[in-house]
Order: sequence, then structure tokens, then C-alpha cells
Amino acid sequence: MEKRKIYIGADSAGYTLKCEVIPYLEEKGYEVVDCGTDSAASCHYPLFANAVCEKVKEDLDGSFGILICGTGIGMSMCANKHKGIRAALCSDTYSAKMTRLHNNANVLCMGARVIGSCLALDIIDSFLSHGFEGGRHGLRVDMMMDIESQN
Repeated sequence: MEKRKIYIGADSAGYTLKCEVIPYLEEKGYEVVDCGTDSAASCHYPLFANAVCEKVKEDLDGSFGILICGTGIGMSMCANKHKGIRAALCSDTYSAKMTRLHNNANVLCMGARVIGSCLALDIIDSFLSHGFEGGRHGLRVDMMMDIESQN
């Protein structure tokens, strides 16, 4: 699969994991853009979810987003408010694989307080190494996007 640009963001709870993920991805040859936060000081996760999703929307076919907060829940809820974003909260490699294959997810959300760094890197590898299958899944993703455009 072609390497895409990755926009990454985290709140204070996800900051440390984000700092481990960035060099890992860069070593694998990805261009990574850090959309914040820049410290473990208390902050508001919607700001970073918004920053990442706005960048991904500018290049829907050429980029992915990764969002990390304490549980991943807040980030995923914020991300899915954006038209064109299909964010998936994943805590295991199988879900990360399947959300790419079947849902054409373009933003991966994770909870730093839920998973450890080794598992997080495995989840990222699974997410990034699979492409969208299309076919009947394409019809379903189109249906999902129709729901989005109607609401």
C-alpha cells in the first residue's frame, strides 16, 4: 500500500504515546505532521481532533489521521462530526484491519490509558497496512456517507 501523509493529534492524556508514535512512523517512511498538543498540560481534545480532521479532509485520498486521548472515545466522537471523516476507535489489531478493509476508515483513534505503547504500534501497523476492499463494502460506505449528507 502506498505510504500516505499522516496527521496526528493528542490531548494531554495521549501526549506521551503520541511522542512514541511519531518517530516510529517516520522510521517507516511516513511523513508525519504533528497537530498538537505539545505537552502533558491539561487541554481540550476537541481542538486536536478538529485540527487533524481538517487536514485529512484537505487530502482525503492521500492522508490518514491518528488521534489519541485517554480512552479514544472523545476523539472519535469529535472526528466523526466532520463530513468525509470515518474515524474508528480501535483497541485491537483485528478491528484496525477490518475498519480499513470494510469501512474505509481514514482516522484511527486510540486510548492511551486503555492500551500500551507496543499494542498501539501494532494497531497502527494493522490500520496502515490494509486497503479498502470495495465491492459490497463500497456500497455500504456510500450508504453511510449518504446518511451523513442528509443530516
